[in-house]
Amino acid sequence: MKKNVLWRFSLIGFTVLIAVVFFLPNTPLFKFMPDWWKKSMPSKGIILGLDLQGGLHLVFEVEGDKAVEASAERYVRLIKETLQKKKVQAEVKRSGLTIEIAPFSQELSTAVKENYPNLDTVSAGQNLVLAISGKEKDSIKDNAANQALETIRNRIDQFGVSEPTIHRQGENEIVVQLPGVKDPKRAIDLIGKTAQLEFKLVDDESPLAAQLPQAVAPSEEEALLTQFEDKLPADHEILFEKKVNRETGVVSKLPILLKKQAVLTGDLLSEARVSLDSRFSEPYVSITFNEEGAKRFEEITGENVKKRLAIILDNTVYSAPVIQERIAGGNAQISGNFSMDEAKDLSIVLKAGALPAPLKMLQNVTVGPSLGSDSIRAGKLAGIVGTIAVVLFMVLYYRLSGVIADFALILNIVLLFGAMASLNATLTLPGIAGIILAVGMAVDSNVLMFERIREEIRAGKPPRSAIDSGYDKAFSTIFDSHVTTLITAAVLFQFGTGPIKGFAVTLSLGVAINLFTALVGTKSIFDLISSKYKIERLSI
Repeated sequence: MKKNVLWRFSLIGFTVLIAVVFFLPNTPLFKFMPDWWKKSMPSKGIILGLDLQGGLHLVFEVEGDKAVEASAERYVRLIKETLQKKKVQAEVKRSGLTIEIAPFSQELSTAVKENYPNLDTVSAGQNLVLAISGKEKDSIKDNAANQALETIRNRIDQFGVSEPTIHRQGENEIVVQLPGVKDPKRAIDLIGKTAQLEFKLVDDESPLAAQLPQAVAPSEEEALLTQFEDKLPADHEILFEKKVNRETGVVSKLPILLKKQAVLTGDLLSEARVSLDSRFSEPYVSITFNEEGAKRFEEITGENVKKRLAIILDNTVYSAPVIQERIAGGNAQISGNFSMDEAKDLSIVLKAGALPAPLKMLQNVTVGPSLGSDSIRAGKLAGIVGTIAVVLFMVLYYRLSGVIADFALILNIVLLFGAMASLNATLTLPGIAGIILAVGMAVDSNVLMFERIREEIRAGKPPRSAIDSGYDKAFSTIFDSHVTTLITAAVLFQFGTGPIKGFAVTLSLGVAINLFTALVGTKSIFDLISSKYKIERLSI
């Protein structure tokens, strides 16, 4: 008996020690620990969620139709290349989500159907009109949402937010929670930037370019585009470059006539980093292409010497330098009167990749740190008051046995916080509710066992036998209730989001630990007492 009791107490002591080690980073004592401890031992602990430390809660809608339009544009380019290889003369253009090819011929129709089975024929009169199939549209939208999710996650990871929550909601929504963010606007701009990097040739030789004004105010952009709408060729567009007067700080927009077809895009980038201009010490973004991109960039610059090449991000021209010579090596730079933070954010979005479709913000909620502090104080108060009330009740109602139950309750709380710290779990207000519920179940387990022991004593059994019999008879009831609760928590974790998962995690850990403390912790103390003393009467 003594060896068995010693083994169980050793197990309890070991688990408590491990729990304390993992929970130590959440205590004031951690800052006094030596450096070797901080480096080699757990250093994260429990992380406070958005509702406790403040931060940003965002809901975005991925505009899947835009991704379908981009796919239709890609099909236009691919069909042109296919027809050129097969030496079929035809004009290919996109109209909304449909693709029109003229003039129609059977050879043309056969070539398209063989190479692009995901395109449905809408009509085949004088022109061949194609559309992306419904199944393909659904696939494009789903992939766009998944890609947007990963792109946002990569951007936030590089931005340096601790323990963000990012997940899909419904078919095309993405929920982003950023605890502890101090600059919400910067975070929103970083997440929502499409980051579609394109290189397009400037058409300075067109007579239309000479008609464009040197500069306009930002408020005059729309009016200028409307003025030249009818004069603009179908394969050209007008975009604007932002100019800032260094002396006055006045912002103006320089209209630039561009060939609409991009000669190079950002999907061929391998690196983007922030550098400082040696002349003005202003930050700019230095970009490097991969092998394919470097080869293409060298060809473009070699074929267009003395012409301007515009560097465009999300339909804004950042610079349009004149190509002086063929550029080998695949290096370029993006400058545009950036602040250091703007340059860093631009390099982040370029490295993380472009979003496959624009994001539309549906919800933007900023939780202030003061509200989080209030929640923490309220949660602590509720937990402390509830625990004290339970402890007093158990002592008054079950006497010495109640003290043993209170030991198991404290053990339960210590192990629960240690387990959460070991998982680096995020603690939220619903998580605090899960902890309090787990504490209630811990007390309930002891009540069931003690009442069974009381029944056995009333039946005339001696205390030692009554304890063993009470535990045996209560075991099945306690085990069943805990297993059903664990199943419920597992379902909540699988299908819930955000705070619901936090509640499920704390409840699951609390229930699992409660089985250990209720059936091993209190039983070990009763066994220890009975092995040392001859119990004539049990204080219960």
